Amino acid sequence: MSARKQFPLATTSYADQWQTWPDSGRHILAQLDDDTIVVYQAYREQIGHFAAEHGYFGGEFKYTRMSWIKPNFLWMMYRSDWGRSQEQEVVLAIRLRREFFDSLLQSAVYSSFGASRFQDINTWKDAVNNSSVRLQWDPDHLPTGGKCERRAVQLGLRGDALEAFSKREALEIIDVSEFVAEQRAHIDNWQAGTLQTPREHVYVPADSSIATHLGLDVSP
Repeated sequence: MSARKQFPLATTSYADQWQTWPDSGRHILAQLDDDTIVVYQAYREQIGHFAAEHGYFGGEFKYTRMSWIKPNFLWMMYRSDWGRSQEQEVVLAIRLRREFFDSLLQSAVYSSFGASRFQDINTWKDAVNNSSVRLQWDPDHLPTGGKCERRAVQLGLRGDALEAFSKREALEIIDVSEFVAEQRAHIDNWQAGTLQTPREHVYVPADSSIATHLGLDVSP
């Protein structure tokens, strides 16, 4: 029997990581290196398998709809119910250049006026209409689905941003569905240390204006 192919993402005990992350505030948790950052999506089989096989999104993928990316693995697990939600059975890890990811952050506009920094709703509406990236901060979640005080970010892409992300900027598209299925057995007992998740660190963009734009909680 041939050896199993090495898993392409660095993983570690979720319980160990959980103790090192901020308890509250707005933070981007992600797997990253000096040049790249990993984000997640989940699709039905026809779309997810096509993307993982071809290295871009095509086939039944619809470019007329907004597509959301999440750098936080546990937020993706909550959203897809660990790959069990209908039409979210294939979980993908997409490796992007940090430069491109930062450009998405810089151009992102809050998806609701109340969360934005705009002084009036018409100015916000104009910004929404002129941007191809939406921004939302949502509660982060424990493996079992419980909410955390910490906030996790997700970005909605359409138009030019979606074209670039889906056709040109994905350096690697990895089907992590098998890994997700394996780890589901450990989510109820995650504090024992057996649950493995991608290794993630707090990501702070090099450009401080992006952190300000996002409202990140950055230590002085």
